[in-house]
Amino acid sequence: MRAVVHESYGGPLAVTDVAEPECPEGGAVLRVRATGVCRSDWHAWQGHDPVALPHIPGHELAGVVAETGAGVTRWRVGDRVTVPFVCGCGACEYCAAGEAQVCPRQTQPGFTGPGSFAELVAVHAADLNLVALPEPVEFVTAAALGCRFATAFRALTAHARLAAGEWLAVHGCGGLGLSAVMIGVALGARVVAVDPSGSALDRARELGAVPATPDRIPELTGGGVHVSIDAAGLPRSAVASVRSLRRRGRHVQAGLLLGAASTPPLPMDLVVAHELALFGTHGMAAADYPPMMAMVAEGTLRPDLLVGRVIGLEQAPAALAGGSGPGITVVSVT
Repeated sequence: MRAVVHESYGGPLAVTDVAEPECPEGGAVLRVRATGVCRSDWHAWQGHDPVALPHIPGHELAGVVAETGAGVTRWRVGDRVTVPFVCGCGACEYCAAGEAQVCPRQTQPGFTGPGSFAELVAVHAADLNLVALPEPVEFVTAAALGCRFATAFRALTAHARLAAGEWLAVHGCGGLGLSAVMIGVALGARVVAVDPSGSALDRARELGAVPATPDRIPELTGGGVHVSIDAAGLPRSAVASVRSLRRRGRHVQAGLLLGAASTPPLPMDLVVAHELALFGTHGMAAADYPPMMAMVAEGTLRPDLLVGRVIGLEQAPAALAGGSGPGITVVSVT
């Protein structure tokens, strides 16, 4: 099969022929139809998130079941599916509790194993981890859900418990941040967006947010926001997110903070004095997809509007290495 491969950290990315994946017991092999280009893939390519080399990137995928392994009962060849970027083992206490996103034996296509910048990809524990695609949801749209949209959805609904009428600040308006803007607006929140890029703020405005600088948030919101999400994954954006909260506000850290950036100087004096709540979020388990997928199928949420461009597999190396431009870039594989 064809796949994008890199043999060293930061080294050349090339489309080449590789062996097809074997189907795991209890797992499935999917024929990839679309896969998103994500900043997390860039981190793995650079070695910030170590992977086994040579490596195939890609973790935001949608496609059809090409093969099922022994023991799989819920899926058949030809089923249209997507997959969370975190796949649970299906046997531990966390998976049993419906919390596969923190499974200690989790697998992640594109990180713990070969990813979806390929014609075929293997997925473990298929009965736990595959998500059916409703007919109205196209493959490119499903790939846009990927890690960014699903992460934002769970961050705002499960962690932040964002309610209609509350103020939400989104720090960083890339794919993750714009997803949070769209979801926040759909949930009835009043949304302010923070980003140094004028074009990113323009896109956030189109989706219903009010552009702002961090120092203006208290004035705009009457004392700070109820919920803030750092979608940029930078020390300065994490600190700004916490500082933008009103008393008893909720901060969600969704952007990755890796290496030297992993311990930002958060204002813990405010956390204590104002009784702020800080949450980390790590994707969304397959079991939690139905409410989000229903909103997508009915058109309440439109992740397709966040897609900036659709490219072929031959263009994927350049998109991953050089930046994919505004919005979400999706690779159409087959």
